[in-house]
Amino acid sequence: MKKKLKKWLKMLKLIREEDKKKRESVDTRNQADTLIHSTEKNLKEHGSKITDAEKKAIEDASSSLKEALKGTDNEDIKKKTEALVQASMKLGEAIYKAQEKKPDSPDDSKNNDEGKKDDNVVDADFEEVKEENKEEDKEKSA
Repeated sequence: MKKKLKKWLKMLKLIREEDKKKRESVDTRNQADTLIHSTEKNLKEHGSKITDAEKKAIEDASSSLKEALKGTDNEDIKKKTEALVQASMKLGEAIYKAQEKKPDSPDDSKNNDEGKKDDNVVDADFEEVKEENKEEDKEKSA
């Protein structure tokens, strides 16, 4: 009985380790796919903000990662994912700098509107009327 129990526990441990490896593999692949997609999107939108050499480096790293995803070597996928991250940093910097210089960004418009006056605002004086005064006014007018 103890032998069977030990055998089952050993099998469960092996199955758990296999599941962990599969999970890591899936996570690694998902991260790589997400990175490729976002990098290609940013490259299309902001590719003009970087040099051709930087653009080529990003495209090469992206292609290399796509090829790695066709295989099963997780370490290779991780290395090529990191290579794409490094290559695309220049693009991220260029996007950041462009947003920094942009005068019409939403954050700037909020700050600039604070000093402007609204044309529909009317200044008025008011007087607080107490309930006692209302009753006295009614008696006087009657």
